[in-house]
Amino acid sequence: MAEPVELPSRLAILPFRNQVLLPGAIIRIRCTSPSSVKLVEQELWQKEEKGLIGVLPVRDTEATGVGSMIAPGMGSDSSGRGLKGVADVVGDSQKQDAKNPQEVIHWHNRGVAARALHLSRGVEKPSGRVTYIVVLEGLCRFNVQELSARGTYYVARVNRLDLTKAELEQAEQDPDLILLSRQFKATAMELIAVLEQKQKTVGRTKALLETVPVHRLADIFVASFEISFEEQLSMLDSVDLKVRLSKATELVDRHLQSIRVAEKITQKVEGQLSKSQKEFLLRQQMRAIKEELGDNDDDEDDVAALERKMQSAGMPPNIWKHAQRELRRLRKMQPQQPGYSSSRGYLELLADLPWQKVSEEPELDLKAAQESLDQDHYGLVKVKQRIIEYLAVRKLKPDARGPVLCFVGPPGVGKTSLASSIAKALNRKFVRISLGGVKDEADIRGHRRTYVGSMPGRLIDGLKRVAVSNPVMLLDEIDKTGSDVRGDPASALLEVLDPEQNKTFNDHYLNVPFDLSKVIFVATANRVQPIPPPLLDRMEVIELPGYTPEEKLKIAMKHLIPRVLEQHGLSSEFLQIPEGMVKLIIQRYTREAGVRNLERNLAALARAAAVKLAEQKDCVVQLSKDVHPMTTSLLDTRLADGSDIEMEVIPMSINRQDISNAFASSLMLVVDEAMLEKVLGPPRFDDRETADRVASPGVSVGLVWTSFGGEVQFVEATTMVGKGDLHLTGQLGDVIKESAQIALTWVRARTADLKLSAAGEINLLENRDIHIHFPAGAVPKDGPSAGVTLVTSLVSLFSQKKVRADTAMTGEMTLRGLVLPVGGIKDKVLAAHRYGIRRVILPERNLKDLAEVPSAILAGMEILLVKRIEDVLEQAFEGGCPWKPQSKL
Repeated sequence: MAEPVELPSRLAILPFRNQVLLPGAIIRIRCTSPSSVKLVEQELWQKEEKGLIGVLPVRDTEATGVGSMIAPGMGSDSSGRGLKGVADVVGDSQKQDAKNPQEVIHWHNRGVAARALHLSRGVEKPSGRVTYIVVLEGLCRFNVQELSARGTYYVARVNRLDLTKAELEQAEQDPDLILLSRQFKATAMELIAVLEQKQKTVGRTKALLETVPVHRLADIFVASFEISFEEQLSMLDSVDLKVRLSKATELVDRHLQSIRVAEKITQKVEGQLSKSQKEFLLRQQMRAIKEELGDNDDDEDDVAALERKMQSAGMPPNIWKHAQRELRRLRKMQPQQPGYSSSRGYLELLADLPWQKVSEEPELDLKAAQESLDQDHYGLVKVKQRIIEYLAVRKLKPDARGPVLCFVGPPGVGKTSLASSIAKALNRKFVRISLGGVKDEADIRGHRRTYVGSMPGRLIDGLKRVAVSNPVMLLDEIDKTGSDVRGDPASALLEVLDPEQNKTFNDHYLNVPFDLSKVIFVATANRVQPIPPPLLDRMEVIELPGYTPEEKLKIAMKHLIPRVLEQHGLSSEFLQIPEGMVKLIIQRYTREAGVRNLERNLAALARAAAVKLAEQKDCVVQLSKDVHPMTTSLLDTRLADGSDIEMEVIPMSINRQDISNAFASSLMLVVDEAMLEKVLGPPRFDDRETADRVASPGVSVGLVWTSFGGEVQFVEATTMVGKGDLHLTGQLGDVIKESAQIALTWVRARTADLKLSAAGEINLLENRDIHIHFPAGAVPKDGPSAGVTLVTSLVSLFSQKKVRADTAMTGEMTLRGLVLPVGGIKDKVLAAHRYGIRRVILPERNLKDLAEVPSAILAGMEILLVKRIEDVLEQAFEGGCPWKPQSKL
C-alpha cells in the first residue's frame, strides 16, 4: 500500500465527474480531451520521477452542491464505477464543454492526491488524436484553498488533511477508536466469510485485513462497493478517523445484508427449478405408462410427425445423421424450455428444404423460347441471341456449368423481366433475391443459431419458398450491396457464384452443406464499377443500353398501352392513344433510357380517362332512375286508338356493329395534344433547349454516361477580375477536376497559336479568374470524358465565338492534345439523339463502338471522328477553328 508522502503546495487538478477516488484505491482512466491530455503530458509523462496530481470530484449542474467551489468552463474526464479497488474510468471533457460553454460547474473543495502507477500513450486513427491510459493510486486527502488555470487545465493550492504518521500513532491509543476498529474488522471478516463460499480469490483481501492499518482499510473497502456519489463524497469528507470508521462499518454491514438477501432469493429460485425437474420426471413416467397401455397416438405426437416429414425430405446420409442427433436432443427437452422453439424451427427448416426435389424440365424448344422472348421484349437483339445460345447449350448438355449472366443497364430497360423469361423458357420456378442496400453478410450466409432471433440467409430462405433445388434465382441490384462492421455481402457471394464451391454452400444457420450447383443464377446491376473485381470475374456481363425513340414507340404501342388499359379497367373502345400522341410524349415529356416514365405518363392519361368514363356512367345511371316504367305498351295504346303507326325501316345492309359503335362513340375518348397538356402539364423538353443554352460564348455541349443512361451535359465558362485562379463548381470529382486543369493548361500553352490574346499579351489569366460550372450541381459528376468539352468551352470563352448548337462531343485528352477513347458510346449517342443534336464529335479510336448504335439513329446523325484536340475545335465552331487576330474579353 501507499506509504506516507510529502504533499507539494500546488497540484495539477484532474476533474472526476460524479466519481470519487479514495486513498488506497486504484483506478484506471483513459484521457482523450485536450485538457486532460495536456495535464498528463506535462505533469506525468515528461517527468522522470513519479509525479503527483490531484483528483477533484466534479458535480453535475443538476445536482445540488455540497461544500462546492464554482468555476466555469471545466469539464470532467471520468465516468465509471469502482470495482474491488480498481476502477475503469473513461471520459472526455469535450463532451461537457460541447453542451454549453457558459455552463457553471460545481467543484468539490476536497480531493485526493494520486500518483501514476502506469502510463501508456496511444494515437487514434485516422484522426491522429493522442490519448493516454493512466493507472492512478490514491494517496491522501487534501483541501483546496485556491483554484487557478494553467493553460488548458487547472492547478490548485492545497493543504494536507490526513494525519501524519506521528499523529496516527497517537490517535490509535484512543479507546473509542480501538472499539470502532474492532467492530469494523468483525463486520469485514463476516463479509469475507460469506464471499469465500462463492469466490476463491478473497484470500488476498483477508491478508489486507490483517496487514493494512484500519483507517486505510476503511477507504479501500468502501471503494470496492457500488454506492451513490453522495455517499462517496461523505466518505471523502470524513477526515476524522472515528467518523470514517463508523461510516465504513455501516456501508460494509449494508453490503453484507444485501448479499444475504440475494442468497435467499437464489435459494427460492433453485427450489422452483427442482419443482420443474420433478414435473419433467413425472411427465416422462406418464408417457411410459401411456405407451404400456397403448394410449399413445403417433398421429397426435408433433415430434413424431416432424420425424416422418424429415424422413421424406430426402436428406443426404451425413445430414440425416446430424438431423437425427438434433431430433434426439429435442425429444429430451420440454416445450417450456427456452431452446425448444429454436431447435424445432431448425428441424422444420431441414425438413422443408428441397434436398432432392427438382422441377421437371420438358424438352427445350428453342423456337418457342425465341417466340416467347420476342413477345415479352421488343428489340434487344444481341441480348436475346445470347440467351438463346445459353439455352441451346443447356439443351445439348443439361448438367453444363453455364456462366452467371449479369444484365447491366439503366433502370426500366427490362433486366428483371429478362431473368423471368429465362425461367419461363426453361419451365423452372423463379425466385428473386433483392440485394439493394444489403450490408450484412448474414443476409447471404445466415445468422449463427447461438444468436437470439437467428434465421437462415436469403438464398436458403428463397429455396425453401420455391421448394425445388433447381430454380432460376435472380440476384437483383447486385451493385447496390455495401459493407460495414457486420461483414461484406459481396465477398459472401463469391462462394455462391463459383461453380467449384457452391456444391457445398455452408449457411451459418443451417450449419450443414447445401448443394447450390443446380440453381441457375442471374444477376442485374445498373453499373459495373461498384461490383468488386473478384465478383465481377465470376459473371458474364451483358449490357442493356437505352432504347431509341422508335423502339420506345413500338414498346408503348405493343406492350405498355394494353397493360395500362388493363390495370385501369379500360379498353381500347373507350380510350385510344394515337401513335402521334405517343411520339409527342416521348419527345416532350420523357428523356430517359428506359420506359418507366413513359408508362407513368400513359397511366396518367388512363386515370384521366377513367374519371371521365365514371362520370358519364353516373349520368346514365341517374337518368335511368328518373324514368318511370310504363304500365301499358305504347304500341298497344296506339292500336287501341286506331291511330297510324309510323315505323322506320332499317335496311339489312347496315352492320349491327356500326350501330353499337355509333352508340358507344359518345363514351369513347381519343387523346389529343390539348389533353396531353391538360393532364401532363406543359412540355418538359423542347428542341430549342440546346440552342438557348449555347447562345453565348463560353458554353459547350458534352455527352456523359450515368447509371440512368446517357445524358447531355452543358459546360459553362466565364472570366472575371481576379488573381489568375481557376474555380470549379457543380459537385465534381477528382478526375473531372484534373481534366479541367489539363484543359486550361493546354489552352494557355497554345495562346499564341490560337491567337486568343491581344498583341504583346502572354498570360491569359493576368488579372482575371476563370470560373467553370457544370449545371445540375445536385448530381455528382466524375469521369474521364469531359476533356474535349472543357477545351472547347475555354477556347469559345477567350475567342468570344459561339459553339455550334447542333454539335455535342465526348472524349478525354492528354496534355499534348491527343484525344483518348471513352466508354458508353451507344448511350451517349442515343442521348444526343433524344436532345435533337445531329452532329456528334467522337474519338477516332471509338469507331468500333458505333457498331452497337442502331443504324436508324446513325442515318440521321453526322458522326465526326477526331484524333487531336485541334480537330475537335475545327468541327465545333462554325467556319472552323477561331483563328482570330485579337480576342475581346
